[in-house]
Amino acid sequence: MALNHLSLLRPFLCQSLVRHVRSPVMVASRVSVRPPLCPSVTHHPAACVRLYATKKAKAKAKGQSAKVNINSALVQDIISLDEVKEDMTAVLSALKDDFTRNLSIRTSPGALDHIVVTTQDGKFPLNQLGQISMKSPQLIMVNMSSFPEATAAATRALRESSMNLNPEVDGTIIKVPVPKVTREHRENLVKLAKQFSNKAKDSLRKVRSNAVTQAKRAKEGHSEDTIRLVEKQIQQMSDNFAADIDKQLAAKTKELLG
Repeated sequence: MALNHLSLLRPFLCQSLVRHVRSPVMVASRVSVRPPLCPSVTHHPAACVRLYATKKAKAKAKGQSAKVNINSALVQDIISLDEVKEDMTAVLSALKDDFTRNLSIRTSPGALDHIVVTTQDGKFPLNQLGQISMKSPQLIMVNMSSFPEATAAATRALRESSMNLNPEVDGTIIKVPVPKVTREHRENLVKLAKQFSNKAKDSLRKVRSNAVTQAKRAKEGHSEDTIRLVEKQIQQMSDNFAADIDKQLAAKTKELLG
């Protein structure tokens, strides 16, 4: 009889067993698993990155050093900055004068006035030794009758000038044909302009060097910081005038080359 009851319960036991075996699968199927947003990307923890200045940025910062503006009255016992400025201004003025006298494309009587003639008695401008006049658009005359002994020296000075002149002597009269304006002549004048500019910069450096030396001699009774500021002011003044020389050269070069 017990076996009969067991046979009757067998279907229910089988269904219960199947239910217990399948339940984990069914539960697992109900769980939704989200895939990663970017499965191909490996995520790393954030790291601190230090930014370094580039060489270009460092050079720019170095060039933008603070400018100095010292009241000249406060350092009068060290050096006269006004006199230093006057000396540097004189250098720039001399350059402009050289450009005007010696770098004219068109030869005119006035262009010969300041040609320096070396004689036994010293050096003199040509217009103090002879009368300069324009005979024609193609010919300039220099009358040396007042100082005939200086005729040869004046002729040599004209020939050795930077104006591409070829003077001819007729007694005490020097005939100076006006040269044609050629490209080569223009380029030679530009080279001469550069020589004048370099000479001016040499004079400017000499003024700066003398001023710095004078400031260093006044160290007694003044702090090193004060002397250093004065030197920096002098250097700044020199740099400004050097920039003006470059501007004058650029403008003259443009004028000469047309």
